[in-house]
Amino acid sequence: MTSRSTLASWLGSLDAPRLARVLAARKDAAASPEPRTVGELADRLQRPASVALTLPQLPLPCLQGAEALAALGGPASRDALAELLGATGGEAARRLDSTLEVLADHALVWPDGTGTLHMAAPLRQAWDAPLGLDTPLEKLLASVTSDELRTMLVTLGIKPPGTKQQRLAALVDHHSDPQAIATLVARAPEITQKLLARRAESTAEQQQFIMFGSPGPGLEPGARWALDRGLLVADRHRYGPARMPVEVALALRGPDWHAPFAPLPPSAQVGPVGAADVEREAAAASTALAAQASSVLSACSASPPARLKSGGIGARELARIGKASQADDTVVRIVLETAYAAGLLGRDGDRVAPTGAYDDWAEQEPAERLAVLLQAWHKLALTPTQARDEDNKALPALAGAPPCSGCLQARHGLLHAASQLPAGHGATMAADLGPLVAWHRPLAHASPLDGTPFVTLIREAELVGVLARGTLSPLGHALLEDDPSGLAAVCRRLLPTATRTARIGADLTAVVTGTPSAPLAALLDSVADRETSGTASVWRFTTGSVRRALDAGHTTDDLTADLAAVAAGPLPQPLSYLIADTARSHGRVRIAPAACVIHGEEPALLAELAAHRKLATLGLRRLAPTVLVSRSPLDATLDALRAEGYAPVAEAADGTVRMEKTRPRRAAAVPTPRKAGTGAERHNAVNPTVRTPAGTDPNALAAFLLTAPPAAPDPDPFGSGVPFGTDTEEIVAGYAKRLSYTDVRQLAHAIDTGTPLTVEYVATSGNRTVRTLSRLELDPPYIEAWCHLREDERVFTLSRIHSVMPT
Repeated sequence: MTSRSTLASWLGSLDAPRLARVLAARKDAAASPEPRTVGELADRLQRPASVALTLPQLPLPCLQGAEALAALGGPASRDALAELLGATGGEAARRLDSTLEVLADHALVWPDGTGTLHMAAPLRQAWDAPLGLDTPLEKLLASVTSDELRTMLVTLGIKPPGTKQQRLAALVDHHSDPQAIATLVARAPEITQKLLARRAESTAEQQQFIMFGSPGPGLEPGARWALDRGLLVADRHRYGPARMPVEVALALRGPDWHAPFAPLPPSAQVGPVGAADVEREAAAASTALAAQASSVLSACSASPPARLKSGGIGARELARIGKASQADDTVVRIVLETAYAAGLLGRDGDRVAPTGAYDDWAEQEPAERLAVLLQAWHKLALTPTQARDEDNKALPALAGAPPCSGCLQARHGLLHAASQLPAGHGATMAADLGPLVAWHRPLAHASPLDGTPFVTLIREAELVGVLARGTLSPLGHALLEDDPSGLAAVCRRLLPTATRTARIGADLTAVVTGTPSAPLAALLDSVADRETSGTASVWRFTTGSVRRALDAGHTTDDLTADLAAVAAGPLPQPLSYLIADTARSHGRVRIAPAACVIHGEEPALLAELAAHRKLATLGLRRLAPTVLVSRSPLDATLDALRAEGYAPVAEAADGTVRMEKTRPRRAAAVPTPRKAGTGAERHNAVNPTVRTPAGTDPNALAAFLLTAPPAAPDPDPFGSGVPFGTDTEEIVAGYAKRLSYTDVRQLAHAIDTGTPLTVEYVATSGNRTVRTLSRLELDPPYIEAWCHLREDERVFTLSRIHSVMPT
């Protein structure tokens, strides 16, 4: 029985709750369109891409157990695996059973009816040389002739049987006995013993070539004795290194050698922490982040940052945004990456600008704003605060680097590791969580510059309020449970509502505690300069900031009334004087476009401008006591006069004052898939008698699969008469000849419902790439789709799609 059919048989033997656990652990295999049979589910579970998605989610003992099983070379008994891992009794044996249970829940390792352990074929290929061991003897000798086997047996002193298969079985039986191997090697020449000992202890990557080209001169001393007895096996054509069978290597390593197995996580020094203290610290961090995020995105709205030619936002623009929002580089990077992932920012030519979604987000309460950013942070396939690479070169933000699964798993591993700490306790030093992350997610990616494992990620989690006092905060628990509604509720409980008033002092400052509401922040940003942001934000009124508001079209009365409406008390007299004095000089000089004309009511002031040495470059010429003409454009003249301390205003062509309020730049959001729903309706319309699985609920799907036939025939309308589920399936199957019907169903479903899909595509050049596609449109023999790799519309040939996977 093949591994594939063994998996299907095992899945069919499970009860509904246990099968539901498998479906919950391997959500990609249960994605719509749901599998129709247990056999189809087994096919999906053994896709190489599906197994590759699962491996990074496993803790260390699961990977160690799977590697040990792969080293055994195929189906093996639990006792053989336990012996190899040194877990034959006591607590280690119980931990091994728990490890096998987790592997079975992920459908990576499962027992058959006899208790033999099987593993998914792609999982076996995850290691080139598991435990540094080579292939079993039977496979290495597959190409050896019967006469060569006979010679080996005679050399070993074993009477050769009659057939090749019998001779191979006899040799394998002899080499499977560790005691027989030890006795044989004890009689070998000393130089051969040293060679075999060195080869048994080395990994496959460390093994040196002991034979190359023709036999004889290329042999390492002592190798011929081992080759004659099957302790080493050479390639049939004498190319490449001689290989040591796994049975021989394990025998030479001795009975006391065991594969690494760490069933218990490393210990971390913990101390008691109160729930109130955790909430208080998390609330402070998250409140500061919500306020700073508003400041950072407001700065991006006022002046969208420019992108580097190589992509991303460079250090200069990051520093400018940080200065404008009064946030440090770490916070700016977190906000930019999470906002971009949440669709609040988008690329707009050579700049990154807020999208239309930003305007809605800015109007929400701080709790709702934070919930959006935290959900995006939880799913980020990168570490935004990693500002330098392994060569210590600065990394731009929003660089568009390929998704890093290891970064995503590091974040999830941190949440899981922190949740496993004893109740009411936290790590004394937050950095102590690093080794726990490495145990829970061994394949996670840590910053190459981290002195302590995952310290960059841990600090990031503290900044966003997910970690506090060395333990998981309520925000972290909501993210761990992947509960958006629960996360929103926690945010509303921890964060205060937006502040709608400011304390305006006689020192010309406005102080807002908490997160200012969008209208309040917009008003203060328009008439004052932001000095700090965070738990409390501070703005300062200056002549330049008030003049900026007047240039944008505000009047003295409007500014005074608007500020009085948001002030916690009466407006201080110094601010009223500042506004009045600025307004008194504002507009005394008016500039009209001509290229350009300057005119005003005061001849003396115009004469002063004409005689000003620093304005000589404008080419001012006096036409009348109250009229000057400039050779420089209007905007250049306006900037030059303001730089010298004057307060001119620009006029429009009709003589009215030109308002300098600019409309915020908005980028187009990344195209989103159409809403799902049409595929199921079409399926039912075409086949009204076909029973449809009950949604994507694991329990309902498990119950359906266990009552469905174990296998279903592939559609063949012109042969068996079995129809396709939809017209789209029939069209796709006619052109995508390389896809199985399971893949055809998923591709057709993505086309019908507009859901995104990941495909393995082979271009005409022969290059094999993996593309995530959305907004698929069928145009046989092609499909048109938005390619997330190229960030553009692309056309794909159906016949060149080799496999598909849910995104």
